[in-house]
Amino acid sequence: MTPRSEYPRPQFKRSAWLNLNGQWQFEIDHGDSGRARGLLEKETLEREITVPFCPESRLSGIGSTDFMKAVWYKRSFTLPRQAEGRRVFIHFGAVDYATEVWINGQSAGTHRGGYASFSFEITSLVHPGENTVTLCARDDQSSRRQPYGKQSWKYQSFGCFYTRTTGIWQTVWLEWTNDSRIKSVRLTPDGINGTLLVEAEMDGPLAGCTFKAEASFEGAYETEAEADADSGRTRLMLIIEEPKLWNVGEGNLYDLKLTLSRNGETLDEVKSYFGLRTISFDGGKCLINGKSVFQRLVLDQGFYPDGIYTAPSDEELKNDILRSQACGFNGARLHQKVFEQRFLYWADKLGYIVWGEFPSWGIDPKDAATPAIFLDEWLEVLARDYNAPSVVGWCPWNETWGERADGAKEETMRLTYLVTKAYDPTRPCIDASGGIHAATDIYDTHDYEQDVEVYKERYAPGKPVYDRFERDQHYAGQPVMVSEYGGIGWNPDGAGWGYGNNPKTEEELMARYKGLTDALLDKPELMGFCYTQLTDVEQERNGLYYYDRRPKFDTEKIRAITARKAAIEE
Repeated sequence: MTPRSEYPRPQFKRSAWLNLNGQWQFEIDHGDSGRARGLLEKETLEREITVPFCPESRLSGIGSTDFMKAVWYKRSFTLPRQAEGRRVFIHFGAVDYATEVWINGQSAGTHRGGYASFSFEITSLVHPGENTVTLCARDDQSSRRQPYGKQSWKYQSFGCFYTRTTGIWQTVWLEWTNDSRIKSVRLTPDGINGTLLVEAEMDGPLAGCTFKAEASFEGAYETEAEADADSGRTRLMLIIEEPKLWNVGEGNLYDLKLTLSRNGETLDEVKSYFGLRTISFDGGKCLINGKSVFQRLVLDQGFYPDGIYTAPSDEELKNDILRSQACGFNGARLHQKVFEQRFLYWADKLGYIVWGEFPSWGIDPKDAATPAIFLDEWLEVLARDYNAPSVVGWCPWNETWGERADGAKEETMRLTYLVTKAYDPTRPCIDASGGIHAATDIYDTHDYEQDVEVYKERYAPGKPVYDRFERDQHYAGQPVMVSEYGGIGWNPDGAGWGYGNNPKTEEELMARYKGLTDALLDKPELMGFCYTQLTDVEQERNGLYYYDRRPKFDTEKIRAITARKAAIEE
């Protein structure tokens, strides 16, 4: 049975595809000498690995947690008959970090970045019958020239850093198309006015081609629009007469069929979906479709005990959202990791709001090389996840501290913010969550104080929680949120750690959770909070669930505290 067999890209789905997950040949290249040693030409590599699970994970069948400077993969595939004579593409959900791919010994392309999806056209490199794909991924987390998020740069996991991920960690698949195809689509909803802007890019011979978008809801036709596609780019506006809005807890999704045709002949067809919603602000309030929504977020780091970065199944991606909702949260901060597109699919369906974040730790904002390294991949992430209605904000950096080195760090932060807003003006951007702000739409802070009385005093109504640092961006009336708090440790076995002194009893823990959370809910100047965290991760034992996803506490009691009405919602 093919692991992770579901289609990996739900908002841009073709019927003509082949999943390449499963058994691949595999070899660890500790000295990064594989090219010199002829691993590309080698017929059989030393071991086998189960893709898409990283070699550090148990599910991969390897389970090696030592450093790996490079890893090599190889497998054969047979091109289906229906793919012969058509354009063929190989897609990678994510590979950490610097990747080169060969088809039948010929280079198909390279990619730098451990979190963004990428693909190569391999039409000229494949032939009927059996073909071979070889991949090498280099991963040097000690370089300070690549983002690694929460992956440990030491041999062992420690503190809030965990087992590394090297090489392939998301689905690999083939697709084939006609010469003329839909290359990408960008969907911008307006829930207030009931419209969807569709911006499409096509490639191949396009003279005489027409692009069409058709929307339906629960199988019933809604509307359509079409335009000439000769130029390779086109824009359409779909107007929904009686819109069913996407909202928190209401994952109302429209099906979207995209068609490229010429003289009535369909050349390409892509299935997608969208949700109609609008994000806006009214003073300190965050509005979704014009209604104030207090963002009750939980910190989700997306680690799994058996798959590390990769969920063991599509169902487990969904279940993590259900676990969060069971505790009263309406969304998550996807922390220091770019999650799989399948996670966003489930968030879209379940009406679960999320903040998209880049795993910025591991790269120095002051380094002159950082903007190019960072922005290349960040723009790929923005493009990949722009269409997801569940994404309600972006956060490119986390907790940037320290000296600014002649303003280099500040300029990098401001540049990242401006690029993010230029690409996506429809969502807010926090430049550096919890850190020193250079330019931000929401003024946020991280506060792990464990004394409830101190917390109540600190977050008393009317008391400011901004302008904390000398060189901070001056507060200019932005909405305010506490984007990390809590982290209350609960480890009856005595292992691991949480923030502050661990409660001695469950009753003490619940009282602390209620006291801290009440202080934030009762402050009318706050638009949201983010509790640390959904699950334990390895040695960090401050989750509401154990690492294996067993609940630690009565989720109904947690929910009653988390979900009550916030002052700003009155």
